[in-house]
This record gives sequence, C-alpha cells and structure tokens, in this order.
Amino acid sequence: MFIKGTKKIIIKRDLYLNKLISRKNNGLIKVITGIRRSGKSFLLFNLFKNYLINEGVREDHIIELNFDEFDNIKYCNPNNASSYLKGKIVDADMYYFLLDEIQLLNCFESVLNGLLRYNNVDIYVTGSNAKFLSKDVITEFRGRGDLVYVYPLSFSKFYEAKNIDKYDSLDEYLTFGGIPLIISMNTHESKISFLKKLFVETYIKDIVDRNNLSETEEMQKLVNIIASSIRSLTNPNKLSNYFKSIKRINISAPTINKYLDYLIDSFLIEKAIKYNVKGKKYIDTPCKYYFSDLGIRNASINFRQNEKTHLMENLIYNELLIRGYNVDVGEVSIVTRNKEKKQERINLEVDFVCNLADKRIYVQSAYSLNSKEKYIQESRSLINIPDNFKKIIITYDSTRTHYTEDGILIVNIFDFLLNINSLDY
Repeated sequence: MFIKGTKKIIIKRDLYLNKLISRKNNGLIKVITGIRRSGKSFLLFNLFKNYLINEGVREDHIIELNFDEFDNIKYCNPNNASSYLKGKIVDADMYYFLLDEIQLLNCFESVLNGLLRYNNVDIYVTGSNAKFLSKDVITEFRGRGDLVYVYPLSFSKFYEAKNIDKYDSLDEYLTFGGIPLIISMNTHESKISFLKKLFVETYIKDIVDRNNLSETEEMQKLVNIIASSIRSLTNPNKLSNYFKSIKRINISAPTINKYLDYLIDSFLIEKAIKYNVKGKKYIDTPCKYYFSDLGIRNASINFRQNEKTHLMENLIYNELLIRGYNVDVGEVSIVTRNKEKKQERINLEVDFVCNLADKRIYVQSAYSLNSKEKYIQESRSLINIPDNFKKIIITYDSTRTHYTEDGILIVNIFDFLLNINSLDY
C-alpha cells in the first residue's frame, strides 16, 4: 500500500499471494525472498495476512514478529524466541507464524525446526541481509524450506497502479523499473535519486559485505559494462580484455567470473545460457546477462543509454521469468552461400528459448517490423528451427495479434504484457 497525495494505492500481487496460498499448511517453512524492495514484507504482512483473516483465521492465531524492531531485540536470543513463540500455541487450532528479518534470530534454523514439530503450526519467513538475499538461502533450511521468489512489479501491475496512458506508462517503466516504492514518487528527480542511492548503498553494499570484498569500484564498473551491453553475448575473458584495453584495469577472467556469480546470487542480474537448437545442447559461453529491474539497470549507468530495443528485450526476458518459464538464448546453425557463392556455416540468434514443463516457445524481440526486409531479418532464425514448437515475434509496432504465412505468431508488446494468455493464441 502506498499513499500518493490523498489516495491509497494497494498493489495486488495475486501471482505471489496464490503461491503462498497453494503452499499453506504443507509442513514446510515458506521462505519469501527476492531482490530488496520488491515487496516481500507487504506481501506477507498485508496481503497474505488479510487473506487469512478473510478465510476465518482468528487474529490471535496469526503471530507476527519482526526481529528488526527495538522492542523485539530480546527475541533475537533463540531461547527467548522459542519460549515466546511456543507460548502463543494454546489450543489445537492452526497457528500462522509470520516472521520478518529472521536472519537476526540467532540459530533460527533450530528455533524454526522446533516449531515445525507442532502439527498446528505453519511458518512464513522473510529476511533482508546478504545471506537471505541470495539464491542459496534455501540451503539454510536443510530440506525444510519452500522458496517463493518475488520479482519487482511486472508491467501489468505497474500500469494498473499508475492508471495513465499505456504508452506513457511503458516509457516510465522502461526508465524507472518496477520497484514498488517508485509508484509513490511524483517527480523524475525523486525517482532517479532513490534508484541511484538504492543501487550503491543497498545492492552493491550487500554484495560487498556478503563476499568480504575490500572495495566497490571494480564491482560497480563491471555492472556498468553489463548494463551497457544487455543484448550482447559475452564471457569473463571478453570482459577482462575490455577492462584492460578500455578501462586500463587488470582484472583476471576468474575474478570477473566470481564477481558475476556474486551479482547473480544477489538477484541483481540473471544469466541466460546459450542453447544450440539443432544440436540440442547447451553452450556455457558466451552468454547474456539481464537485469532483474530496469530502473536499477539505468541507475547503474546514470540513466544513459536508454535504447528501447535493448530495454524491451530485457523487459520481455523478465516477463517470461515471472510467468514461470526457464529462459535461454538460442542459436540456430544453417548452411548458406556467401558473396563468393561459397558454402559457409553461420549461426543465427534466437532471442529466447523458453521452457515450461513440456511446453516450449521461441521468442524474438523486435522493436519494429515496419518493412518486409525487417520481418525477414527478425524471422530468419525462427523459420530455420526444425521443430513444431510455437515461434513468436513480440514487437512495439501497433498491430493485431496474428499468424504470418510462415506460421510465426506476431504479438504487440502491450498484448503480451497485459494479457497473461497472449502467447496461447
């Protein structure tokens, strides 16, 4: 919930709320994680709590405890926490424990495991330190955790909250991203200031603290480089050479690889591995990196280089992840003839190879298809894929959703973003 002027804005996060509901009473600890400021606490302590109350759960059976509050410092001691929480269980009805900043509780694994021995206890936890903002957080729960990852606002939720023209809304989203607090800010200056501060003082600081790095400059410069080349294939060797030739800085490829792992582990960026479609094999390098939030990406390079072609590709990638797809970048090898009429093998790029259970789709991001030549260019890789899975081109052009004679589905970017079933046409 946000206050904008005199108006309350409540952003419904139904996708994540339904994930919590589906996991209710499953005997596991629900671990809610994701990039900082993505709305995890609001999801748990407002949306999910209200759901429980509406379902008839008594409020004295919903036990909330924020270990970050001054009055609760004593509960950071595991003995005190265990006694307090167990003391709330006074009958056989179901109890729901909603615990925030759980990492501040010493030996929290033991305390939570002790609660799990009760048949009428259901546990939900969030955290915000470097350990909890990590993709390996689930290992802390030794097989008793059930992970729910929360992304920043999707465009559809952003658009719903902003309630302005969809074109203006998309321009703003591509610039400032989907961190929920952005919705409550009225000026570009306040949004820019907030995002730049968040990037340096929160995200980069978390990574430095968690991994005991001595300084931040190299990490920030690496993020800058990735942010400037989000459509480009790269690898640690290329990045190391770039640092040497352009930045006059010596950073080894193994060190850069380690830094990239830190960035991925912190949810700041995502890695898309290359997949050879015809050969049906993964190629670990080179790969592409995309940002979890476009506002943070733009803040990292001081809001320069806002090319819509690049931003749109990152946006589509994020939306596919939100919808549950495993997303790789694709490669299709074909044999053609060069200018000298000699045969040669070339590799064509497929922006995204997307898998969900037994479902697969191929997706191409094309800002414009305003000519026959442009369509031929964007569809070439898709046409050469030797299977019958759906091939899709998502474009910014104003066009109805339709199939071409080549069997390729053309989808307007707004149809894709605002209609969850848009790819099932």
